[in-house]
Amino acid sequence: MCIIDPFFCFLSAIESFYWSYIGFTVVIAAGIYFSFRSGFYQLKVLAHPIRTIKAVQKSSEGGEGISPFRVYFASVGGMVGLGNIVIVITAVKLGGPGALFWLWVAAFCGTLIKYAEIYLGMKFRIDDGKGGHHGGPMVYLRKAFKNDTLARIIPVLYCALLAIYGVEISQFVVVTDALADVTPNYRTLVLAFILILTLYGGFGGIRRLANISTALMPPFIIAYIGLCLYVIALHITDLPTALADVFRSAFTGHAAIGGFAGSSMMMALQLGTARAVYSGDLGIGYDSIIQSESQARDPATQACLSIFGVATDALVCTMSVLVVLVTGFWKTDIEACHAVSSAFSQFFPHVDIFMAILLFIAGYTTIIAYLAVGDKAVRWLFPKWGRRLYFVFAASAFMGFSFLDQCHAITVMSLSGGLLLLTNLLGIWHLRHEVVFKKELVER
Repeated sequence: MCIIDPFFCFLSAIESFYWSYIGFTVVIAAGIYFSFRSGFYQLKVLAHPIRTIKAVQKSSEGGEGISPFRVYFASVGGMVGLGNIVIVITAVKLGGPGALFWLWVAAFCGTLIKYAEIYLGMKFRIDDGKGGHHGGPMVYLRKAFKNDTLARIIPVLYCALLAIYGVEISQFVVVTDALADVTPNYRTLVLAFILILTLYGGFGGIRRLANISTALMPPFIIAYIGLCLYVIALHITDLPTALADVFRSAFTGHAAIGGFAGSSMMMALQLGTARAVYSGDLGIGYDSIIQSESQARDPATQACLSIFGVATDALVCTMSVLVVLVTGFWKTDIEACHAVSSAFSQFFPHVDIFMAILLFIAGYTTIIAYLAVGDKAVRWLFPKWGRRLYFVFAASAFMGFSFLDQCHAITVMSLSGGLLLLTNLLGIWHLRHEVVFKKELVER
């Protein structure tokens, strides 16, 4: 691979170094800071879901924008997708079962990073003059820096990175390949069909995204978790061993076994953290842009919903990983994109067609969610002609990467996400004292 494509080999080396040292450190450090400062607020919110829902409903009365629960599902649509079914499996197949432990650690710490970015997005959002709002890092990063030059440059840098990240090439490639495998003689038509649907959904704004995600996400999540639990239940005697491997190899690595080449603790840590950040969009700022369009008037109530979003994302990731661990497919030569479907095929008929549909639903909501926020970022930079420019860029990138290796797309997304993480966390850190954790929402 390095001889054939040295450029992507170089990017992959940078990605590995970044997530092994820089990415892991900043996510864990920021998460620990907010956890101790808030008295582990994420645990209190998760323990009282009904109170959170009632607080959100009360806060949204008379507000302008989109229903807080619709933007919540729009947010979940961007988080829960192929990253939870396919890309998270690459972390286990390369880093071993211990990658799941570090994914849990990053997700736990990332819940309050997510809370902070949504709180800031809601607090500093501005009216768009059309009954909606503009919010997110491009707005609050201007408030984060006293230096006028930095206040101008960093939001522009963030929007440029988000425009790249918003074209979710990795999941587009996986969805295209999955449907093309079912209809191998019609790959070009499949590509055109998915591209048209993607551009329609992504360039329809946050409101269209919210409507699509609200319709697709709840049944998808319930059905997928149900299938995973069924497979895990049939291998319940293998579950204790699988969990023991998760905790043991998180700190010691894992020796070579079957088709698995072995891994170190650092590899498990790097891959688990990177996939958690990618799957849950931790610190990326994407969620802040979407949820800033909520009708909710209190920033804390909408931010609390995001904690449940990260928890849901981590749960779906966990289900996927446990399925391949208890069935043993993590240590075979089967590619990550086929690991879960191979496990399902042992128990369910017509899995190839079913998984193609499942992957399409999971990937589609994520792709259009990313595209919607990328479009918003470009229009923030270039109000007059940004959308047309981004339309051409997105269509070209989707088609171009459809003929390249999936790993290339994942590398590009992981690196651009890492840069977004650093840029956004820098602003959040400067505004950390603006973030309020309202105890009255979770205490009587």
